[in-house]
Amino acid sequence: MRLTARQTWVLVLLTLVWGLNWPVMKLGVSGTPAQPHTYPPLTFRALSMLGGLPVLAAALVLMKVSLRLPRAQIGPLLQLALTNMMIWHVVIISALPHLSSGRAAILGYTMPIFSAMWGMAVFGDRLSLRQWLGVATAALGVVLLLAHEFGRLSGAPWAATAALVAACAWAYGTHRLRRTTMPVPLLAIGFWMTAATAVLMSALALVLESSRWQPPTGIVWASIVYNAIGVFAFAHVAWFYLARTLPPVASTLSVMLIPVLGTFSGALWLGEALHWQDYAAVLLMVAAIASVVMPPRAASAGVGTG
Repeated sequence: MRLTARQTWVLVLLTLVWGLNWPVMKLGVSGTPAQPHTYPPLTFRALSMLGGLPVLAAALVLMKVSLRLPRAQIGPLLQLALTNMMIWHVVIISALPHLSSGRAAILGYTMPIFSAMWGMAVFGDRLSLRQWLGVATAALGVVLLLAHEFGRLSGAPWAATAALVAACAWAYGTHRLRRTTMPVPLLAIGFWMTAATAVLMSALALVLESSRWQPPTGIVWASIVYNAIGVFAFAHVAWFYLARTLPPVASTLSVMLIPVLGTFSGALWLGEALHWQDYAAVLLMVAAIASVVMPPRAASAGVGTG
């Protein structure tokens, strides 16, 4: 398979926005080592979603995308939202205060490994040798990036486990999204999934965190705005586009640079320590991406032959 020019640009922008968002979220809910603070994580995520929805809606109206959702499609849409967004966002933002931003990103992006497993176990997918090598390479990169964190994770094992559960649910949701037959435009599906998740997140924040509500500081507001515009008005829709137009393993492995970017930006902004495993993992992630997005040698060699 080859990436089209549009897919390539969407992938590059998605990687930048999502990769940098891990330390941005950590700044929003925990602050910096020099200026720590605690902001309720579910509330942070709810405000981000509620802020992003009007921007996304305005963009879709300008693009003349119909937001009409037939009543019969509400059930299927909520099922997609549950595995693609609801579980992921509730769990990962709750675990983030207890993990470094880079390691949270790495745990979350075990998703490609779960995607391959779901594909074989439930959806009858068959992986080529090159795809197997890509999955194995990505798995090794995750192991390397976690090598120096086991001691830290042992202090909050529920957070690490929860992040893996969220990644597993997201991987399953990717398969369901790719196979959906809903007669609704993809961008509209993304909008309504975000809206449904915002309602759930707001309800949970009200029930669980209202006693800790406080006015956001400047850093918190900046993090919320970044998430509202960059993540919920752009990145999620971009991901849904890639998930629908690329094979599941390709679409998931193709974003494996996101945790790498999250790890290094977290080290730069938040002073999170890096080790040789981090640098080795960069090469492994690049190899994993190349294994699924580059055309086979035989196909490339055959171009132009008579």
